Amino acid sequence: MQNSFQRFWQSTSGKIGFALTVALVLLALLAPMLHPYDPATDRDYLARLKPPSAQHWLGTDGLGRDILVLVWYGMRTSLSAGGVSVGLGMAAGVLLGLIAGYFRGPVETLIGWLTDILLAFPSILLAIAVVTVTGPSLQGVMLAVGLVQIPIYIRLTRSMALSLREREFVMAAKALGASPARILLRHILPATLGPLVVQATLSTGTATLEAAGLGFLGLGAQPPTPELGTMLADAFKGGYSLSSPWTTLFPGLAITMSVLAFNLLGDGLRDALDPRSKN
Repeated sequence: MQNSFQRFWQSTSGKIGFALTVALVLLALLAPMLHPYDPATDRDYLARLKPPSAQHWLGTDGLGRDILVLVWYGMRTSLSAGGVSVGLGMAAGVLLGLIAGYFRGPVETLIGWLTDILLAFPSILLAIAVVTVTGPSLQGVMLAVGLVQIPIYIRLTRSMALSLREREFVMAAKALGASPARILLRHILPATLGPLVVQATLSTGTATLEAAGLGFLGLGAQPPTPELGTMLADAFKGGYSLSSPWTTLFPGLAITMSVLAFNLLGDGLRDALDPRSKN
């Protein structure tokens, strides 16, 4: 474990990703305390589409709302959607992957079919289909993006369980009479945490991007909830993207920064937790 920490802090991408991720998460968590936001009152129609200035650092949108505040709270919404959806997909995918890899047989075949069906659809189309059924909402986005994540974790966990089920420590637990549930939860699952943590970190960036994409299509968080994809959609629909480029530039940069932060953090964790890099 100590060697893993050392390798992580020796990784430039890991350190940059960690710093960016911590900064973004802290900003999202502290938003209500540092700047309470009320969508009904945080607007000034006399200051519509003002460029960046000392009063409004990132300018204002078509309703006179401060872009900085909207990006701040939109980041909070997008990160929440990405984190919850990855948590849902990871929980379901890890459970199914452990079952498929350990028990094999018809159960593995059935779960394999489910995985193939989910992978047969492009992720964004599958997410759109789910949100269409559940209705446009932030909760629907979390469920849709989480469903898209499930086959990734099924395959990863299944492959790990297949390689671990014949290892000496698992065979010893079986010989001592340990139940399958105990073997899965106490012996196999802890041995898979390294790759799962790396995948979850990388998936959070992807999930945040997919959530923003659904918001851009009008299927995500509904007004007045601020969301980065919805901000881009409002700017394009209102025709502000060319005449007032700050209305799209800063939300787009926020999305890019979020994805970049989690990708760099995931790269650093992968370098630190890769067994092949251990001395």
